[in-house]
Amino acid sequence: MGGLSLPHLIILALVVLILFGRGRISEMMGDFGKGIKSFKEGMSEETNRPVTPPPAQIAQGTAPQAPAQQQAPVAAPVEGQGTPGSH
Repeated sequence: MGGLSLPHLIILALVVLILFGRGRISEMMGDFGKGIKSFKEGMSEETNRPVTPPPAQIAQGTAPQAPAQQQAPVAAPVEGQGTPGSH
């Protein structure tokens, strides 16, 4: 129950061949192989790439000044409402 036996696999392979044709399957396998080859080349380029040193640090006396921070406006108390505990 639920297992694929040899006759089931043969029938499945025939249906796939009929639907896609022999040329289309070989074309897909070729594209798959090219993708794997491209992936491997990309991975090897990543490991062979020279390591770039970090940018030079800024000397202590020449540090750029930080921009002035804006303060949030303070809301004025609404008339009739005092601070808590002022009653």
